Amino acid sequence: MGLVTYKQKRSFNKTPEPVGGKPTGKALSFVIQKHDASHLHYDFRLEMEGVLKSWAVPKGPSTDPAVKRLAMMVEDHPFDYKDFEGIIPKGQYGGGTVIVWDEGSYEMVGEFDSKKEMEKALLQGLKKGKIHFILQGKKLKGEFALVKTTGRGENSWLLMKIQDKYAKETDILKKDKSVLSGKTIPQMEKTPDNVYGQVSKKKAEPKKKRAVRSTEQKTATTGKRMKMPESLHPMLATLVEKPPEEEGWDYEVKWDGYRALAYCNRKKVELRSRNDLDFSHKYYPIRDALKELSLNAILDGELIVSKENGVSDFGSLQNWRSEADGELVYYVFDLLWEDGESLMDLPLSERRARLAELLPEHPLVRVSQVFDTDVNQFLEVAGKMKMEGIMAKKADSSYFPGARTKEWLKIKVLNRHEVVIGGYTKNEGSSKLFSSLLVGVFKKGKLQYTGKIGTGFSSATQAEMLKQFKPLVTKHNPFTIAPDINKPSRFRPHPPNAEAIWLKPQLVCEVSYTELTSDGIMRHPSFEGMRVDKKASEVKEEKAKPVEEVTGELTDNKMKGKTITRKLGKKERKTLLNPTENQQVKMIDGKDLTFTNVKKIYWPKEKITKGDMVNYYYQVAPYILPFMIDRPQSLNRHPNGIAGESFYQKNIAGKFPSWLKTHNYKNTTKEGQKKFLVCADEATLLYMANLGCIEMNPWHSNVKSPDHPDWSVIDLDPDTNSFEEVIGIARLVKQALESVGIKGYPKTSGSTGIHIYIPLAAKYDYEQSKMLAQLIVTMVHKESPGNTSLERSPAKRKGQIYLDFLQNRSIQTIAAPFSLRPKPGATVSMPLEWEEVKKGLKVKDFTIHNAAAIARERFDLFKPVLGKGVDLGKILDKV
Repeated sequence: MGLVTYKQKRSFNKTPEPVGGKPTGKALSFVIQKHDASHLHYDFRLEMEGVLKSWAVPKGPSTDPAVKRLAMMVEDHPFDYKDFEGIIPKGQYGGGTVIVWDEGSYEMVGEFDSKKEMEKALLQGLKKGKIHFILQGKKLKGEFALVKTTGRGENSWLLMKIQDKYAKETDILKKDKSVLSGKTIPQMEKTPDNVYGQVSKKKAEPKKKRAVRSTEQKTATTGKRMKMPESLHPMLATLVEKPPEEEGWDYEVKWDGYRALAYCNRKKVELRSRNDLDFSHKYYPIRDALKELSLNAILDGELIVSKENGVSDFGSLQNWRSEADGELVYYVFDLLWEDGESLMDLPLSERRARLAELLPEHPLVRVSQVFDTDVNQFLEVAGKMKMEGIMAKKADSSYFPGARTKEWLKIKVLNRHEVVIGGYTKNEGSSKLFSSLLVGVFKKGKLQYTGKIGTGFSSATQAEMLKQFKPLVTKHNPFTIAPDINKPSRFRPHPPNAEAIWLKPQLVCEVSYTELTSDGIMRHPSFEGMRVDKKASEVKEEKAKPVEEVTGELTDNKMKGKTITRKLGKKERKTLLNPTENQQVKMIDGKDLTFTNVKKIYWPKEKITKGDMVNYYYQVAPYILPFMIDRPQSLNRHPNGIAGESFYQKNIAGKFPSWLKTHNYKNTTKEGQKKFLVCADEATLLYMANLGCIEMNPWHSNVKSPDHPDWSVIDLDPDTNSFEEVIGIARLVKQALESVGIKGYPKTSGSTGIHIYIPLAAKYDYEQSKMLAQLIVTMVHKESPGNTSLERSPAKRKGQIYLDFLQNRSIQTIAAPFSLRPKPGATVSMPLEWEEVKKGLKVKDFTIHNAAAIARERFDLFKPVLGKGVDLGKILDKV
């Protein structure tokens, strides 16, 4: 990044922060600064290329390998910043108290001939999204890793401790003193006399004359002391024909979504619409993101669903039920109250500065960007991007709750308007649920007809709308003048015979159109979506005024291209089901799946629900499905969670939907022929999850070659042995495999053992697969006869680890890679690198809470299991 962004964000005549500096030592430096700004966080910085690559870590580093910390990459900082302690003045970027919590040197894991060579490797790792390094600090020591994740946007990483002798489960953050001054954050705030930046800070404090805008309005630096208001109505903008161009106006995108105020009291957050509807549960990802930020503030902004190019999609927002329905973003453009201060009397420019300081970079909660640009070019670009329009706001404007002000203006690229639905039509002979909407706006308290909307809705949307229409049907025409729905025109001289069904005027929708006729009727209207955030009585005639009436004389500005929207990064799967709805219908692979008892608790101690489990399988579907597709399944059902009774189901004849794929298999036992369910796609996977299948148990073979497994598996099943003992035996299995030229692929069982897979590529039958596994475990048993057993009976192998090769039989199954297990902690069967199979590895390192993010990194690790199989002939030659 360089230091351009760093310098742009700071005024060095007002802040004591350093400007530059060059490294002099032979070792690479690191520093961790504890920073109490608008919210307490830790800044983790690594020296590279003469600057400090930097990450903001909200919860601070951990020495527990089971704990992964979110780390948001921020702008590069100058090298001298590693020694910075002091107070950044309030009102400046990052204003607050800073101490050096830890410092020292670091090196990248590997062998390098020089510092330069190591830095080159570090930069390559940075680009690839993974850095593995060793810290030699005063508090933090040993191996750590930074791994990029798409979970929270393009700049999000995970900071994690790697298992070694320095790994501890104790809270390292309790060591809260600076390693330079020995002071805590409160002590630094009270006595900042002898710390770096004292002189600079004093220079920044005296009052100076500051430039004011043409209005000569004075700019306050603090707000009025008051408690957080319980309820506010947002300030509204005036619609104008074209934007103002004189000085003093700032421009931003007009986001096409729902206006929402966020009342944030640390971990208690309420999200409310402009007419005070509760959005907190419906748009739960935004609520949870705001909880995570732990603010004490009231924010004003717009809730949107973002398309891939960053443009808002109102139709998707209207139909949004869960994160599978689109990427929610809350664009915040104003700060009304913060930490006991009402800011509404302050100029907008001051409120924006406070807002920029308050909100860290977050993928779901973003500060709406201000553009000081050529407004006509801005409007033209917005039009090309098919955005709704732009906003113009006086930089020195105060905030007046509920008022429609001329200091905030809206300029629409496309003609859009909210309208009230007064009825609908049904054309004779039409197969559609309804043919068009009859809509209008209120004028002097009466509903004035503005047109008939016949496009823009799907059959599914119409069905949903009819449910809303049913209780509002009336015999009374709500319009001042009844529309002639069968009136001929030159475009339709013989219109179809239509019937009008009138509705009480209570529902609001949004419509786009090309223009209004002289009598106020919309031309070429198209339905855009229902509006739940506005009352019908608020929808009034709104004509764009000449901008000169509002702002006076126009001037001209020039713009040099700027980015208007932020494109979405690589989309990561989040939630399929909304946790607040107990029954939901989702279309998956073209099939309607009904998910029931979503709120039922499946893991009582951890309060993990069935919905959480379904969401997990939705998230890992791309990674688990390659090991499930076209494979018959043994359904291990837990309809009441891990504390209830469970049962296996293998025969599904006559009991399941017709779209499910099945496989007939006639066993040699007395059980006879069974109809196994076959996992054909994601819909099947999620259908099984809805049945209560906590774990997924696919065959080792698929329906194309049912008697020829794709892998052989060795199951290390302990008795009373520790997991550390299992790890030791797993290392012996690795040695045995390598001695005959086999590369095995280990994974945790998710319970107490370890599974090791050998790829076969369906070249051999089950008997040969079993023979291969038996060959390997026999070699291991000879190496460690006292700790292992080949006895299947638990009574005959007390205190010994069972080397189970009998899993390699027809219709025998074990938990799939990335499968949950019905065990305390909601553990997951997770693929491993052999380097991880060592002392310190725990089954509970991988759970429902972190496994989806880890799976993205591990899929390629286990993918060879599905690849080229071993050559059994060559293996036997080596024995």
